[in-house]
Amino acid sequence: MESRTTDLATAPAPEPGPGPGADWALHPATTADVEPIAELRALVMRPDLERLGRYDEHRVRQRLRDAFSPRHTSIITVGGDFAGCVALRPAEVAGEGAAEVAGEGVAGQWLEHFYLDPRHQGRGLGSAVLRTLLDRADEQHVTVHLNVLQGSAARRLYERHGFVVTAEDPIDVYMTRLPR
Repeated sequence: MESRTTDLATAPAPEPGPGPGADWALHPATTADVEPIAELRALVMRPDLERLGRYDEHRVRQRLRDAFSPRHTSIITVGGDFAGCVALRPAEVAGEGAAEVAGEGVAGQWLEHFYLDPRHQGRGLGSAVLRTLLDRADEQHVTVHLNVLQGSAARRLYERHGFVVTAEDPIDVYMTRLPR
């Protein structure tokens, strides 16, 4: 049931309703998007990585470049302007650490590289985007997995949307949400 191949991240977004983030949209990423996304990743992850003693100016960008898959990535725009990105890829092609935590042959999708420009954080946009992706996953009966850095405020967002902790290490918290 969870082996469907529809790309949940780049499928057309429904018209957002009124409320926070009402003027947002998801667009398929292209190879030209890798550098703006790498810069956004460095900006938004820096405080958490520094707190964990793991910030490296080059590595934070290179890890994104190495894992970037336009096929599974969407650009988030607000009013037509770049506001962030999100990737949702099949579990069998998920990034580093996924197979070790989820186990071999795990079905579902991995939510990765969900970054919002700080100017758009705290306004409901992250919830609106996440709700859209999770609604699509629920329609297709797909489990969604992710990992978040220890101590990251993003963990609360994911918990509000039904993710539960499945494993932890000193750096990452691994979470899963079953379809509803």
